[in-house]
Amino acid sequence: MKVFIQIPCLNEESTLPLVFKTMPKKLPDVDEVEWLIINDGSTDKTVEIAKKLGVKHFVHHRRKMGLARSFRDGIDYALAHGADIVVNTDGDNQYPQERIKDLIKPIIEGKADIVIGDRQTASIEHFSPFKKVMQQFGSWVVNKAAGTNLPDAASGFRAYSRNSLIRLNIVTQFSYCMETIIQAGNKRIAIASIPIETNAKTRESRLFKNIWQHMAKSGQAILRSYIMFKPHVIFLTLGVVLLVIGIVPFIRFLIFASAGEGSGHLQSLIFGTAMLVGAVVSFALLVIADLQKTNRILLEDQLERTKELQYRK
Repeated sequence: MKVFIQIPCLNEESTLPLVFKTMPKKLPDVDEVEWLIINDGSTDKTVEIAKKLGVKHFVHHRRKMGLARSFRDGIDYALAHGADIVVNTDGDNQYPQERIKDLIKPIIEGKADIVIGDRQTASIEHFSPFKKVMQQFGSWVVNKAAGTNLPDAASGFRAYSRNSLIRLNIVTQFSYCMETIIQAGNKRIAIASIPIETNAKTRESRLFKNIWQHMAKSGQAILRSYIMFKPHVIFLTLGVVLLVIGIVPFIRFLIFASAGEGSGHLQSLIFGTAMLVGAVVSFALLVIADLQKTNRILLEDQLERTKELQYRK
């Protein structure tokens, strides 16, 4: 059993030593523990410090590629080097590395393929009341889209089994957190959660400029992932709503027309026609999206087999 602990880093020279103070060198029921740094275009001494701390595995980006790409490249490296479990943590020392043993336990016991550390966001002191509410709301939306029941969908403290990583595909350019949950939920991959307590805040997030940008990008990623798996919910609902809205003005027009007043209510006919056209377009998009969903499933099956051959141990 080999576990890779990967840490995406962007200029973490000051916080990386804190991370490695509690970084485990050995784990229960694990033969090998490897540390992996994904250097996302750092311009400070992050790499030098990581080497001094004993890190032997690196993935380098010449310029900043973002968290999602860093996660994906780290996963590719870990799987290529025989990882059975990949743990993801952050370089800002937000997460308690000493809990990694608990994070991987459900995977080792065969109870889950993905385990997420629940930060218990309602109790985090440096989170504003608004941010706490938004974190809870975001997790609720993700759970609805994924069919899961996870208290902290945005947590980056995670463990993935080799099998789950072969089945997951990162598409977004922003953050993998929401997307992987929605994919895992719809692919019936077992997900578990364990409560953790975060460390004291060391710096502001570099993933987004403000909470509004985070909400916008997260919402975009959630919607895209949701449409990939359940296009009928979006387009069928929209089509039915537009159809009903379009029929009502037609009925109104016919009522006035039967009374000899139809010429004065052409606006109802025009509005109803526009709504019916929108309904037809929605139903057409539903057919196209459903065909694309079928094609995506076939392509993902082929990609999964390719990964199994590529990362064969």
